[in-house]
Order: sequence, then structure tokens, then C-alpha cells
Amino acid sequence: MKISVLGAGAWGTALAIQAARAGHDVQLWARDAEAVAQMRATRRNAAYLPDSELPAALGLTADRAAAVAHAAAGLTIIATPMSGLRETLAALPARQRVLWLCKGFEAGTGKLGHEIARELQPAMRVGVLSGPSFAQEVAAGRPTALVAASEDAALAQAAVDAFHGERLRVYTSADPVGVEVGGAVKNVMAIAVGICDGLSGAAPDAPGLNARAALITRGLAEMLRLGVALGAKVETFMGLSGLGDLVLTATGDLSRNRRVGLLLAQGLALPQILQQLGHVAEGVYSAPTVLARARAAGVEMPITEGMVALLDGRLKVGEAVERLMSRDAKAE
Repeated sequence: MKISVLGAGAWGTALAIQAARAGHDVQLWARDAEAVAQMRATRRNAAYLPDSELPAALGLTADRAAAVAHAAAGLTIIATPMSGLRETLAALPARQRVLWLCKGFEAGTGKLGHEIARELQPAMRVGVLSGPSFAQEVAAGRPTALVAASEDAALAQAAVDAFHGERLRVYTSADPVGVEVGGAVKNVMAIAVGICDGLSGAAPDAPGLNARAALITRGLAEMLRLGVALGAKVETFMGLSGLGDLVLTATGDLSRNRRVGLLLAQGLALPQILQQLGHVAEGVYSAPTVLARARAAGVEMPITEGMVALLDGRLKVGEAVERLMSRDAKAE
């Protein structure tokens, strides 16, 4: 299969490596021609995956038109941040088969990826690839399971054909709404759990593992409520892109969003944290949009609300955790 991956961040690079290893004809596009030249010379993506060698068969290009043309009869993967999805979709021919990796609600409009696609490219065959996965582990060939979600069953199967292998299992779903909501909300919850873990042990009455379990469980409940309100299926949130991705992102040390929470708990300012990370932590940018979409749908999301107040500077770290753990008793 001819596959083009648009975006050479960690996740786009990892999937390009996986597809090339599987024997497909893969082109990885990066906007920066100098970075592409360096990757060609070193066969490494030093900025995002320095420890992973790029297969000799993996093509690298800074020519987006050429990359798009390469996958005209194959599969195009959009591996930009959520902020780049609209511009990328708008530039693609309607005949292209497209999956995106980005997670979140679009800032300003509050739209999910499939809603942006319906607006811009109603005839395009589209879907989302998600699930519990760190790019470093995929690139290293460690066992991973993903879900490809689309209302077009043949497109979801194309994702299986492109990426499924001995170490990477791809399952299909007909619920892109649920998969996208899970991918958006889990990043916000990971910041909350990171804060909780960062404060653990600081004092006798500090939050601990019990509080972490409560936050993950109630975070899943928030995710499910919003998803169902937007038309998702309940069972999606019990699967890879719901519970699976939430647990990984909230507890895995490779999670950038969890890292934001840990550093907030240490007293670092948010701008300092983001500069230190060097890469995008989607939960920081998507939290206000998640909350706005929830309010528009009449859905209560107290953890998300607390994270937005904290990230805005209206709450201190300890106050945010205390507020979350001292809510009035009610039926679960």
C-alpha cells in the first residue's frame, strides 16, 4: 500500500516506521526542509524520536504536494496537532482516504475531527486512529493495540492492512465520535492525575493511590457522559480509546500531559513547564474547549472544570485537588 504520513512529530514518525517495516511504500512529510535533510543524512528524527532508526525504505520529503500525490490511491495519515487538522484537510483532494492521529476539540469552534471533516470535505472517506500508545514504544516495536474508527468500514480495514502486525494490533470501530471524545478528554484527566501523584507523600494528609484511583474512575465517568451526549456509544469508553488510553496517559511516565501535572505539583509555572517539555501537551490547550463543549451539551464535568480553573491561574494546585476530593456525597 502507498501511505503518506503528513507530520513528522513523534507519533507520525513512529507510525511511518511501523508501516515501512511492514513492507508498505511510505513517505513521511515534514514542513521543515532542513529537518528532512538531517533525517535523510542520519536516518534519525533527532527532535522527536532520537533513539529510533528510520528504515532505509522510508521516504522523507518536505514537498507536501508530492506526499499527497503519493497516497492518491492509498492512505493519507494526518499527524499534525489538532490545530493543524483543518488546514491540512482543506488542502487535500476529496478523493483521498484519510485518517488523523490528532486528539482534542478544535480551539474556537469546539469541533471534533470528524465534524471538521464533514464541514470541509463531506465526500471524503475519513476516520481516526487512536488508542493507548506511546510513540517511543511503537517505534521500538513494543506490543501495542490501537483502534481505527470510521463510519466507513472499508477505511477502518485499510488501517488494519497498513499497520496491523505481530507487535502492533489494530482493531476497528464504527464509533469515531466516542474514539475522538476519549482521545480529547483523557489528556485533561492525565494532568489531574499527574497533579495528584505529584502531591502524594508531601504530607500525612496528601493524596495517594486511593485518590489516583478515584480521579481515573471519575474521569472516565466524565468522558462517558460527554461522549454519550454527543452521540457516542457507551461501550467505546470501556475499550482501547476510552479506559485504555485514559489509564496509559494518566499513569505512564512517557505522558506529556501527566508530566504537566507532576511539574505543576512541584510549583512550576505553566509557561515554564511548556518550555521545558518542548513538545505539545494537548490537554493544556484542549481543556477549555472540552469544558465549553460540555457546558453547551448540559454535561457536568467537575474535574475538567477544576483543571481549567487551575490552568487559568484561578485555583492553586492544592485547592484544585481539595475541591475535587471534597465534593458532596451523591449516588455514583
